[in-house]
Amino acid sequence: MSVPNAGGGETKSPAGTCEPEEPRHMRADAKRNNELIIEAARKVFAGQGGSASIEAIAKEAGVGIGTFYRHFPKRINLVEAVYRDDVDSLSQLASESAEQLDPWDALERWLWGFADYARSKRTFLNELHEAFENNPDLRSNSREKISVSCSQVLARAQEAGMARSDINGDDLVQLIAPVCTNTTIGGEQNTRLIRMILDGLKTLPSPS
Repeated sequence: MSVPNAGGGETKSPAGTCEPEEPRHMRADAKRNNELIIEAARKVFAGQGGSASIEAIAKEAGVGIGTFYRHFPKRINLVEAVYRDDVDSLSQLASESAEQLDPWDALERWLWGFADYARSKRTFLNELHEAFENNPDLRSNSREKISVSCSQVLARAQEAGMARSDINGDDLVQLIAPVCTNTTIGGEQNTRLIRMILDGLKTLPSPS
């Protein structure tokens, strides 16, 4: 006979009978569908804005409407998931950059990554503000994560003498974020301003 395991499926019985592992496969499929929906939403929001239809997102993800709503019963749930995923990606970018690049290049790579992240929010700012109102901890926790990841690459550049020491991660995020999220600033101007910020971060040469 078979006995239920803690996850709700069944395990090998004392007699040695092996039961199907379908629940485990279903959990893996559900995780993959969740990832597909979040990635699809990111892409559709970028092209159509935050008011894009659920049908368009489900189609892009290659899942049915029923599957979509099992993962995200409300649109606001999806907005929160996309935002959390983007913030987590910034943290991962900081760690990977610190491991792979010299201190200044790691800082520069992260700042350009942050710029891409911030610009992507322009297309669904209204929905994001609604998410913040619905879940105030989302804003504060995300800000903390972003500040920590920025501090990670900035402190390393400061310790190497490549970045000025009179600024911290939170200062830097506050400096660059308005440039990236301002919808009146175009691509070329955005790039110029970020380059100016990077130039301003560099350690000044010692007076001769």
